[in-house]
Parts: sequence; C-alpha cells; structure tokens
Amino acid sequence: MKCLLRSVLLSTGIAALLLAAACSREPATGDAGYSPTTPPSSVKPGFINKVWEVSLSTGVSPGMLYAFLSDGTLVITSPNSKAAFGAWTYKNGQLTMIEGSQEYKTDILNLSHDELRLRSHNPGGSVEIVLVPARVAPLPP
Repeated sequence: MKCLLRSVLLSTGIAALLLAAACSREPATGDAGYSPTTPPSSVKPGFINKVWEVSLSTGVSPGMLYAFLSDGTLVITSPNSKAAFGAWTYKNGQLTMIEGSQEYKTDILNLSHDELRLRSHNPGGSVEIVLVPARVAPLPP
C-alpha cells in the first residue's frame, strides 16, 4: 500500500497528495480535547490525514505542503517540487519528524482546526513553522 501511495503521489503531484489525505482508510479526528497536558493515549492529534500549508516559518518556504498520514508517512511538497517522503511518530505526547535517517524532535506549540504551529529541533537550530489548512488548487485543464 505504501509503495502504491508513493507511486501515485510521485506521478500526479499535489492533486494526489490531497486525494490521499482525504481518502485515507482512517478518518481524520477533530481537535476537541487536545492540549499539551492531555495524556497521549486518550486523544489522537487532530493534525493527522490533513494537508497543511506553510504560512510562516523561520526556515521553511511559505506554500510548502505537509501531510502527516495515518500510517506514519510524512509527505512534504510544494507546487514547484516533487514530493519528498519521510516518517513521523507521536509517542508519549512527543512528535518526531524523520527525514532520511535524521530524527527531529518537534514541539506542538498550537493545534487547532485552523492552525498547526510547530518548533522542530534541527541540528542547525530550532525552526518554527506555522501551518494552516491547505488551499485546494484548481486542477489543470
């Protein structure tokens, strides 16, 4: 399934990314009840299976798209690039993003229906990213 998803995403770009997130086998969950102090076993974070767009960042270009798929796949792309694949985990209230073999501990600073604010602890220093729900782009003619 993961190989098929990767093939589809690579061949059809952003439209497939939006479709994959929307058609995931596991429905997206709401944000109700989430806070950094809520035990992680009782709530599934509301950022999963949604396509997020970077609105502001100290190190990531605005317009980049992020999708945290329910199978642990992290998809990062933009209108001008091919999709890059990584992984992510959420254990004991800690989000970790994995690109290549590098793990980045990531703080969730804010999570609501309209915003996902992250601070990724990268080797070169922390990067803050403000993500908002991605705008749906029109399909090409």
